[in-house]
This record gives sequence, C-alpha cells and structure tokens, in this order.
Amino acid sequence: MVIQVAPHLFIEDSDLTESFIAASGPGGQNVNKVATAVQLRFDLAGSTLPPAIKTRLATLAGRRLNNGGTIVITANQHRTQNRNREDARDRLFALIRAAAIAPTYRKPTRPTKASKSRRLDAKSHRAETKTHRQTPRD
Repeated sequence: MVIQVAPHLFIEDSDLTESFIAASGPGGQNVNKVATAVQLRFDLAGSTLPPAIKTRLATLAGRRLNNGGTIVITANQHRTQNRNREDARDRLFALIRAAAIAPTYRKPTRPTKASKSRRLDAKSHRAETKTHRQTPRD
C-alpha cells in the first residue's frame, strides 16, 4: 500500500513499523493495563524517497535517526492507541514534507556603479559636516 505524504511524494506502507509500549501520563488505571504509546519506525535507508530528500530528512530528524538508518518517533500524548498512532504518523509526515522543500540559495549580486557613487557622496558629505563642527585652527 502506498501513502501520499505530499502532492508529489509517496512512501510505502511497508517502510513503516509500529510497536506499542506502556505509556506514562494520562489514562488513570488504564495506563497500567494497556500499551497505548506508539513507537513508529520509518526505514529511511530502504525507502523509495529521492536521495536529496533523504539527506535533508536525515538532518531534520536529528537524534530521532538511529545508526541503522531508521527514524524512530514515539507518541504518548493521548490516552488511546489510535490517537497516538495518528499523532506519530502526522509528525513523521510533517518531517517528510519539510524535507521535501528544497532550500533556496541567495544569488550574490554586485552593487551598481550609481549606488557606489551615492554611497561615496554620502560619506564625503558626512565627513565635510564633521570637519565644520571642529574648532578652527590658527
């Protein structure tokens, strides 16, 4: 099965692995009985994403990326497994969408001749103003 992350970006469902663990936090006595926290694992190394997106995603993932090339996201904010699963998937998809946006690089430009002359004229005008402020010498 294929999951659409962005309008032009798809990932395989087989690249995702979910495991449920006991969670701390809200849930009352239910916390002790049911494993509601979700650990979502995304196999970045074996995924079908383009190489440029993979490298940007690896830097964005930070410490969530382990040595095996797998991104691990743990979600335990909610009381139910289903909402934690949705939360983990949403966070992963947001990471992938952020990595899909290529950075725009600034193209350096040179100042025009007119702007250089304006700058130098302003400098000389300021220098002249400051010389007029000085006390006259004999």
